[in-house]
Amino acid sequence: MEQRVSLITLGVAHVTRARTFYEGLGWRGQEVAGTVFFQAGGLALVLWGRDELARDGGIDDGHEGGSGGSGGSGGSGGFGGVALAQNVRSPEEVDAVVAAAERAGATVTRPPATTFYGGYAGYFTDPDGHVWEIAHNPGFTLAEDGSLILPDFGTS
Repeated sequence: MEQRVSLITLGVAHVTRARTFYEGLGWRGQEVAGTVFFQAGGLALVLWGRDELARDGGIDDGHEGGSGGSGGSGGSGGFGGVALAQNVRSPEEVDAVVAAAERAGATVTRPPATTFYGGYAGYFTDPDGHVWEIAHNPGFTLAEDGSLILPDFGTS
């Protein structure tokens, strides 16, 4: 696994409120299907509904009276509402990274599979329950150094 983070996704209670906050800081977001993307140097900050993020990752959110998350065997337990993602260059690389993570002690929470956006991704949690998504998204460009470059979604 390359030492790189492509996206940081914040699971938020209200996407519009969160977008307004970040735009109040001077950031420029692009919204696509209820998800807001901000280019942040060589990576992206993403705002997405917390429940949707947990569901997509196969994680028990636990913030509504649940007993904690299915993520990991150590740490504080439960889903913290944040997912780190590494975008890779092929579906085969997704499979390889998720398999390596599992061999290293990760818990696979969603095995790699085709995604709703036409890509391919899988999720795992590290031994402390931190959520990682490994994804191949053909709509996102990866520079030679691994930096993520968001497309112009044509909306603001």
